[in-house]
Amino acid sequence: MSRITYREAVREGIREALRKDSRVFLMGEDVGAYGGCYAVSKGLLQEFGPDRIRDTPLSESAFVGVGIGAALGGMRPIVEVMTVNFSLLALDQILNSAATYLHMSGGQFNVPLVIRMATGAGRQLAAQHAHSLEGMYAHIPGIKVLTPATLEDARGMLATALEDPDPVLIFEHCNLYNMEGELADGAGAVNIDRSRVVRSGRDATIITYSASVVKALEAANNLSSEGIECEVIDLRTLRPLDTETFVDSVRRTHRALVVDEGWRSGSISAEIIARIMENAFYDLDSPVERICSAEVPMPYAKHLEDAALPRVETIVHMIRTMTGKAA
Repeated sequence: MSRITYREAVREGIREALRKDSRVFLMGEDVGAYGGCYAVSKGLLQEFGPDRIRDTPLSESAFVGVGIGAALGGMRPIVEVMTVNFSLLALDQILNSAATYLHMSGGQFNVPLVIRMATGAGRQLAAQHAHSLEGMYAHIPGIKVLTPATLEDARGMLATALEDPDPVLIFEHCNLYNMEGELADGAGAVNIDRSRVVRSGRDATIITYSASVVKALEAANNLSSEGIECEVIDLRTLRPLDTETFVDSVRRTHRALVVDEGWRSGSISAEIIARIMENAFYDLDSPVERICSAEVPMPYAKHLEDAALPRVETIVHMIRTMTGKAA
């Protein structure tokens, strides 16, 4: 076991992929000489050279398009987009090209492309750098959407994604990069098809993903001291959703709370709730609830940013209310 940060786990995943397969290369803004906007790729240029660690111009549409072309040509590109907000500049490439080529070619052309990007708020990066748009991408057929919340997934999801014949988007929450923990020295590829029950409980199920898993676990631990035991599910993959795992949990606990850093309207939380209602309506003892970010552009001021995001105390209060134990 080694003590490692989330940032270092992602870097080790990239390093392992580069060593394993000569077709793999990393490209994006500032990934080379600067070492990455979040220091994920620091040192990789010196180790692997400019052919495999490629700094790109500031044009997301252009370099995501290059990544699609390289994938079609037999390479295994890892494209880094600095932040999820900037990925919208490449949405045409992702939606109209990468996600559709297999269908439009009658199954002839796969696009084995991996796109990594930072997502989420909590670091005072304001409204153009700090939204959670992964739920929007989960709406698109033809791609997979991964949201690693643990060191194991931060390192291992990349390996699995690179083996996928179709486009995979990996959303790395900016608040997780400094998270430290123990990671097995032999850690490698992980299964991305299933959610994970990270805490067992009997009174309510908290369904969430990415950095909100940390908040949900803290809330569950606080509630445990009051005799309320919550089951916490890390979705891990937003497309395709592992419906079976969270529906089975809700059937046991009879209550469900979805915590989603995205906006409430048209969110991934709405889709999860719909699936619970379709599959476990008669198992519920109370209405399904959700906690999302405030429907505003993300504020810069720290106290306003904190107020706009799902918080541990909000989760605790909601679970108390659902279980009839609110003060």
